[in-house]
Amino acid sequence: MFYAKYYLSPLGKILVVCESNSLVGLWFENQKYYMANINEELVFENSQVCNRACEWLDRYFNGDINSTCDIKLCPKGTSFQKDVWKQLLKVNYGETKTYGEIADLIAQQYNVERISPRAIGHAIGKNPISIIIPCHRILGKNGNLTGYAGGLETKKWLLSFEAKNIKSK
Repeated sequence: MFYAKYYLSPLGKILVVCESNSLVGLWFENQKYYMANINEELVFENSQVCNRACEWLDRYFNGDINSTCDIKLCPKGTSFQKDVWKQLLKVNYGETKTYGEIADLIAQQYNVERISPRAIGHAIGKNPISIIIPCHRILGKNGNLTGYAGGLETKKWLLSFEAKNIKSK
């Protein structure tokens, strides 16, 4: 059974979806791949995990740069996608990496010479737990702002928001 709750963010509504004791989804309304891999009906009842995710979002949107997420994350995807998403979790608040840098890290992990940054981009695009798994912190070559399932304006806003909070702390 999937529990759900809406969170009203400065960027619009976010759907928070949990399954028993883990978070499985965090999508901006109308985001590409909205509710991907969720095929069951959502139950909008009180859920401790959904409530904790919303509390984390409150801290995030209030500029808490030190707020780490201690919620069990269980994104649904392929093993390759999950490996990429784990790398994203290592990109700290206010920092960025490129698709190429993530590709190099995954290539090392798989003990192969090269993985295409485009393959990394496809995996990142299907990230079902926006913001907490910080796909917005991944940039194109030379720091170009490219690709974001929630829209480039949302990505730009999140990066500016984090940069502003880093400077003010």
